[in-house]
Amino acid sequence: MLPSFRPVLGIYEKALPAGLDWPGLLDGARRAGYDYVEMSIDESDIRLSRVDWMPAEKAAFRAAVADAGMPVRSICLSGHRRFPFGSGDPAIRKRAQDLMRGAIALAAETGIRTIQLAGYDVYYEPSTPESLSRFADGLAWATECAAEAQVLLAMEIMDTPLMGSITKWLAYAERIQSPWFQVYPDLGNLSAWGNHVAVELAKASGRIAAIHLKDTLAVRPDFPGQFRDVPFGQGCVDFPAAFKALDAIGYRGCFLVEMWTDKSPDPIAEAAAARNWILARMADGGLIESHHRDAEKK
Repeated sequence: MLPSFRPVLGIYEKALPAGLDWPGLLDGARRAGYDYVEMSIDESDIRLSRVDWMPAEKAAFRAAVADAGMPVRSICLSGHRRFPFGSGDPAIRKRAQDLMRGAIALAAETGIRTIQLAGYDVYYEPSTPESLSRFADGLAWATECAAEAQVLLAMEIMDTPLMGSITKWLAYAERIQSPWFQVYPDLGNLSAWGNHVAVELAKASGRIAAIHLKDTLAVRPDFPGQFRDVPFGQGCVDFPAAFKALDAIGYRGCFLVEMWTDKSPDPIAEAAAARNWILARMADGGLIESHHRDAEKK
């Protein structure tokens, strides 16, 4: 008989207290009860600079991970929102390529397995047929680079319509046709766009790199939706149903709790509470057994 499923739960770097060095961040994740951390390489200059780390900086990062016994398994590469593949400016497109090369090298040299991609052809420019074409070409090129380094690229289901469903991601996956280009569903974003979450997840069976966990408020004709900073249990996501759907397709991969606790007086306590809430919903959905959930909380 197979053992019961024990979910591997990671925490987003931005859920942890700001201003900590890597030993502090990793210790915070452990104190909150998590199994790994997802690094952020966002639009800020300080986080974008991580793709240019020198060998000594990468060695220090590897040492911090080893000393903590807390892996960093993935990178959220949202910096492409500022420097997108689809931009009409050749200098911005070159910067997009440089970011991609640097992130792949960082992952390959530090043991990070997955880079989550942002599904924006452009963000601060108008989207056009030309920007969409450049974006598709950029994804194909990036996948070739990642394949050479044996680093997995995974497309997040996004907060904008272009990549607002797994169905939409599949069109790119069919074109690229690579095991190094997979999908990273965000249950909050999937739900906010009104998708049938179970149907969408079934379409990704065998192609899911990890699952993002956050709550959202649904898009309506008179409301643009809210895609972040919605407390768990106060949004539109039916977590038990989503976990039941994941169990039905045999998903046994990782889960990443995506939170932003910059306004919290105690980010570690808030992250720990979110973990316990998620475990309870996993038990409600039958993904894990209730006794396992109770043991994890002790």
